[in-house]
Amino acid sequence: MTKITITKNGPYHISGRLPLSIKEIAPNKKGESWEWKEGKTFKTENEYDLCRCGQSKNKPFCDDSHLRVRFNGEETASRLPYAKQAEKMEGETLILSDAERLCAFARFCDAHGQIWGQMEQTDIPEARDLVIREGGNCPSGRLVVQDRKTHKAMEPEFEPSIGLVEDPVEDCSGGLWVRGGITIESADGHVYETRNRVALCRCGASENKPFCDGTHASIKFKDGLG
Repeated sequence: MTKITITKNGPYHISGRLPLSIKEIAPNKKGESWEWKEGKTFKTENEYDLCRCGQSKNKPFCDDSHLRVRFNGEETASRLPYAKQAEKMEGETLILSDAERLCAFARFCDAHGQIWGQMEQTDIPEARDLVIREGGNCPSGRLVVQDRKTHKAMEPEFEPSIGLVEDPVEDCSGGLWVRGGITIESADGHVYETRNRVALCRCGASENKPFCDGTHASIKFKDGLG
């Protein structure tokens, strides 16, 4: 079973031989987040620990620095299902759900006039395709696009894996992009809603732990890998 267990004030314990690689946010000619670029793949065992405090000198892996810095990893995120956290916006052919609290500041939603503006034109094929693309590229799952007629989520297909987000435009490293419906269990045993994509904090400074809230960009967190 693939699983991420959050340890109390410590690392993420990974089980199930989950692939781990760098995922770089690649911009278009305007400097807008546009696509994901594959980076280095790390050799992993069936079980391993990933740094959560942001202080490890062996990133992305834990080196027990959380003990030295007395890391406070208290989980403060809502445990409500995504559907109860998100607001919905209806377009001609699509529905956009948006749980703003989950924003990981990857900015794929900003290209070509922002996804919310494009939602007003989803009867135009180009705008519809753009909304689906931008929503699917959102690593945190803040944005989910559904077909208005069938209510089917227009989700990208992912194998269970973990991506280490790198953001060269912002000159920083981002969160852990958890993909493919991986179980995430809290330090107190609570199992968070299983989703196709979420972003976990690895800079140690998110105010929505265990999830990323984009703080890595404001503090210019760097893992030295990108």
